Amino acid sequence: MMESMRESWTDKRLDERFNGIDQRLDSLERRMEAGFARVDADIRELRVQMAAMQRTMAQGFIALSTVMVAGFGGMAGLLVTL
Repeated sequence: MMESMRESWTDKRLDERFNGIDQRLDSLERRMEAGFARVDADIRELRVQMAAMQRTMAQGFIALSTVMVAGFGGMAGLLVTL
């Protein structure tokens, strides 16, 4: 029984199996590289969007602070005149 199994697995059959595995691994590697490229592009896009959001938040903070200072100044002026 064992000898018949050994005879059925020739070097050619083993080579064919390994070639099939090599092809599947090459395909997997190509798909992974494409996926990583998409993730890298998404991360770059998010960085650009976050930088824009940070600028907008900083501008909003400055505007809000200016309005608050002006409002408190106006209220202080009203109190002094009363």
